[in-house]
Amino acid sequence: MSIEYNFEMEMIIPAKLDKVFSFFSAAENLQILTPPWLHFLILTPTPLKIKKGRIIDYKLRLYGWPFRWQTEITQWDPPHQFIDEQVRGPYRKWRHLHYFELRGNQTYMRDLVTYEIPVFSNFVNKLFVRKNVEHIFNYRRKRINEIFKRSS
Repeated sequence: MSIEYNFEMEMIIPAKLDKVFSFFSAAENLQILTPPWLHFLILTPTPLKIKKGRIIDYKLRLYGWPFRWQTEITQWDPPHQFIDEQVRGPYRKWRHLHYFELRGNQTYMRDLVTYEIPVFSNFVNKLFVRKNVEHIFNYRRKRINEIFKRSS
């Protein structure tokens, strides 16, 4: 039996909704938002049009091990949200909801990740996986702030 874990990040981005959604719906920008220590590379030729059913292939290194990762866009509702889910990769399950809402002249963004790990242990999640996910999203937050402060 596996355990589902959730990770959530919220932030306000000083830019209009259409601009923010456009940035996040360009798959090649994921490489900009991913920490360099993951050696993340998009294998699917870019630019590519994001839409429901789109499959995207990547490779990365996690804990020093090379992985192929394949995701599918399972929900597409521009400019408010989209969901990508792991088809193949290092997790037993990975579902990432990207939610966007206009608030004045800014955009509220919420990421909700639901994941399961191959080893069903709270200890493994707390010691390794959760910290890794937090580290990745903290890097992502920093990069988003740099990009949108510069381009506002």
